[in-house]
Amino acid sequence: MTLANGKGKAYCRGMPDDLYDRDVLAWSECQADMIRRLARGERVNDVDWLHVAEEIEDVGLSELHAVESLLQLMFVHLLKIRGWPDSDSVPHWRGEIVGFQTNMRRRFAPSMRQRIDLEDIYADALRQLAPARYDGVGPQQLAVQCPYDLNLMLTADLATLESVLSDA
Repeated sequence: MTLANGKGKAYCRGMPDDLYDRDVLAWSECQADMIRRLARGERVNDVDWLHVAEEIEDVGLSELHAVESLLQLMFVHLLKIRGWPDSDSVPHWRGEIVGFQTNMRRRFAPSMRQRIDLEDIYADALRQLAPARYDGVGPQQLAVQCPYDLNLMLTADLATLESVLSDA
């Protein structure tokens, strides 16, 4: 395999069959270069189409899982505020929620809407908090069913998010 850099771009010649398994970074640089060359009309025979397709799909799934993770973190922190409203950590939890929501908004794509299961993510947050104790005390009553919808989680301000959970 020959890797050369021209204007920051890598290209490959004689790419070994196991490069994907040994060095995914080098593999991805080679594949990207070959696809760019194809787009320019060059004949390229070594594109690893099966792995390219998997990686493209994985990029989308990775973004979906990142949004789901941020939602779960939001739920955990909202539940902490509801469960332990007198904790000295409440201001910290509030700040974390705002940060998680900001990051979630940045990463959210409309096609994710049909794939996100808020009930399941909320249930995971409840399971995560089940053994939690703050100052040796378990949480106050927590809603078992998710009282939120995705639009609310994406757009509502912190006070609204907190009030929805306290009304549940």
